[in-house]
Amino acid sequence: MKSVLIVDAPPMLREFLKEKFAAENITVEVAEAQRDALPKFLSVLPDLVIVNIENSVSDVEDFLAKKQADPNGKKVPVIVSGPVITHEEASDLVQYGVIKYFTRPIQFDLFFDSIGRVLHSAFAIDSTPCVLDMHLNHHIIFIEIAKGLNREKISLLKYKIADIIQKNNLTLPKLVLMMSDLSLSYVDGLNLELLLTNITEDRRVLRRNIKILSFDPFVSDFIEGHPLYEGIEVVQDLSKVITSLVDSVSDSVENVISDKILASSEADGDESMGIRFFSDAETVGNNGGLSSAQPNIAIIDNDISVIAYLKRAVETVAEVSAFASGKDFLSKIQQKHFDLVITGMYMPDVTGLDILKFLIDRRIDLPVIVYSNVVQKELIMQTLKLGASSYLIKPQPEEVIVQKVLEVLNARK
Repeated sequence: MKSVLIVDAPPMLREFLKEKFAAENITVEVAEAQRDALPKFLSVLPDLVIVNIENSVSDVEDFLAKKQADPNGKKVPVIVSGPVITHEEASDLVQYGVIKYFTRPIQFDLFFDSIGRVLHSAFAIDSTPCVLDMHLNHHIIFIEIAKGLNREKISLLKYKIADIIQKNNLTLPKLVLMMSDLSLSYVDGLNLELLLTNITEDRRVLRRNIKILSFDPFVSDFIEGHPLYEGIEVVQDLSKVITSLVDSVSDSVENVISDKILASSEADGDESMGIRFFSDAETVGNNGGLSSAQPNIAIIDNDISVIAYLKRAVETVAEVSAFASGKDFLSKIQQKHFDLVITGMYMPDVTGLDILKFLIDRRIDLPVIVYSNVVQKELIMQTLKLGASSYLIKPQPEEVIVQKVLEVLNARK
């Protein structure tokens, strides 16, 4: 029987991996700290080691070096997940038997494909197109699902919900499941049942505190009269949902809704595994190199220090073309291909709004991230209505910017 050692994986990732491995009759050993990893590794000598890096490559070098120094251990391959790293750091990992490096959030279809190649096991991975996002605002867990129901992403929900409840000490969690864009039929019944099972898995989530936003009569019919889902309400008005769930809010309902759309999740800060499946353009192959097929990103701002900061943040995952004015960018847009634009809002000649309107008028399908210190909700909502993919309020850490870039790019694939 094949065996895997999982080192330093956060609870959500660890439990999800254990569930997938159990389905393939693969035994799992877990080490929750680097100091415990080597004794467990030597006692088990697994067929594969999966290591999670929390902060930097240096965190695991001691364990990997000692593993590689063991005559038997050096033959065991390693797959690593972690933050964005440099080409040089990626190359250095190869000497320790690392065959793949997955930048978080992990793209699980490629992740399990790599694991399957090592263990000679074919993992069943649902590839149904699906966008699944989660936010926590005003002690309400918002779950938004679009495009379709993907069983892998749905399976992660129970771990993510429990994690959010635990981290934020929610005594009476409330949950809003938004599926307003989905149209389902009886063939989706099993997936819908799996979805409802996962969001009701945690006993702290009472069914009367679960609201589902959906315009699909199939969803209403499926839940109505089902004894397992008694108390869950299907609604068609998000404002009424917020009003019914929020006991006392100093802001208006509209502000709560806009905060949900614009604000990052309170539980997203140090998360090591996202719900979405992202491209592993940063994945290390056997040669330790990064993929050369990098996207081209245009950065537009009249402040050269902002351009330098953004360029330093995203050039690890993309090629960068910098423009000191919106006018310069618009003069090049017909001559050069771009995959993404990051722009400021107020610039002397052409504003961020002008750029968005130009793209609409010319019917140019190009995602735009606005990076600005403008915080007026009216202006933010205007940029989103004009097609901006995201609005980041200055300043943001480099890792947040990279994460948002990857999120927007991969939503287009």
